[in-house]
Amino acid sequence: MQIIDAAAVHRLGDYPGLVAALREMNRSGVDQVERFYLSEKRAEGGTNDWLLLPAWWHERVYGVKLVSVFPGNEAKGLDSVQGSYMLFDGKSGLPLAYLDGAALTLRKTAANSALAADLLARPDAATLTVVGAGALSSYLAAAHAAVRPIKRILWWNRNKAKLAAAIDQLRLPGIEVIAADDLAAAVGAADIVTCATRATQPVVRGAWLKPGTHLDLVGGYLPDMREADDAALQRADRHYVDARFTTVAVAGDVCQPIAAGLVAADAFSDLGQVIRGERPGRQSAAEITWFKSGGGGHEDLAVADYIVQKIRK
Repeated sequence: MQIIDAAAVHRLGDYPGLVAALREMNRSGVDQVERFYLSEKRAEGGTNDWLLLPAWWHERVYGVKLVSVFPGNEAKGLDSVQGSYMLFDGKSGLPLAYLDGAALTLRKTAANSALAADLLARPDAATLTVVGAGALSSYLAAAHAAVRPIKRILWWNRNKAKLAAAIDQLRLPGIEVIAADDLAAAVGAADIVTCATRATQPVVRGAWLKPGTHLDLVGGYLPDMREADDAALQRADRHYVDARFTTVAVAGDVCQPIAAGLVAADAFSDLGQVIRGERPGRQSAAEITWFKSGGGGHEDLAVADYIVQKIRK
């Protein structure tokens, strides 16, 4: 069995390859169950969360990710996301590899948003606005730049010191990166907006979106989390999720508008439906496309399989 540490996951997890792997997985389909989820309340507010995400790509591989989200880790100088991934051979059941789960999550989540952008964003999208400066934000920036001709990144975060540190760590030659003071202006100038926060109240307003924008909502994974307001959903011409079972009933940006009667659950297309030609993607340059990423064990499985195959080659 191979042990693949965080550095190797990041080195081997190139975004074009990961996007292709996720596309293939969505086309083929993977057997999975809803994530297992436990949490505890934090004295400071919010929760510490522990999730198990199993999936099986029949006749190929199966695996499970064990991941925790401890928001208080940042104050201790630790990453808030920690985890492990175990990959098994789908024909023999033999263990194939252990992969660093935190690194896998960062690469997978960013590549998943890049896949959505590749399907839904305008081909000429050149300005990216990043909202948030957590561990995932720089990976999202790099992943979007791998699938679209990004020339300028406008980056906003409430904590300016944290934003400056995140910008300083990003290495994307030929792309101008600007710390944005005015979030509304930054969103209004964007061709793609990617939002990765733990917000429980909307950060992005629909009134700010210009025609042709692709909105990528990544951070909220619980019913009480919300990154974009109702107007953003209502202004969008088309609505997409990566997986229905991790969004429609459990992600606030989706389940709250459904509960309020603003949109029907079947109005959301998943990426697999788009890839298989069952539902349409973007239909014009002026459309606003709205995408919510909820994650899922199928995505982790595709990324782990890609990395292990790459090592073997």
